[in-house]
Amino acid sequence: MPPGAVMVFDSRKDARAASAGSILITRLMVRVAAGAVTDGGFRDSPEIAEMVFPTYHQRPSAPTNLTLHQALDINVPIGCGDVAVWPGDVLVGDREGVYVIPIYLADEMADEAVEMTAFEDFVIAEVKKGRSILGLYPPTEQQSKDDFSVWRKNHGR
Repeated sequence: MPPGAVMVFDSRKDARAASAGSILITRLMVRVAAGAVTDGGFRDSPEIAEMVFPTYHQRPSAPTNLTLHQALDINVPIGCGDVAVWPGDVLVGDREGVYVIPIYLADEMADEAVEMTAFEDFVIAEVKKGRSILGLYPPTEQQSKDDFSVWRKNHGR
């Protein structure tokens, strides 16, 4: 596992047998991998949750059958959670889930995410002040667009 890579398991959305446990996840962490993702389950999920290492799974798995999944290949296109994952794709995860971004779209998506985050931060600030979301989100009124431009300038964003 090269440093900075994410281990993605295609478990066919089946958590009856674990995709990994705390030993394998610890090994990935020590090898400076960037994370692990499965559409199946992980054994030792309480221990894995305590690690300072990003992991995503469908649900905990404490199987009695350890041979339900077999490793067939590595570094090939797979399906994970009904999404195609190709070697080199960029994976972005947060507390709500994981997104798979084809490498050729990664820069464009990152730019768009920065823009959307700035706009949503502006909207949250306005709503906290008591402003209605009508015409603000989505910004269907010119005043909302103008206010956002001023906010961006004032906040260096």
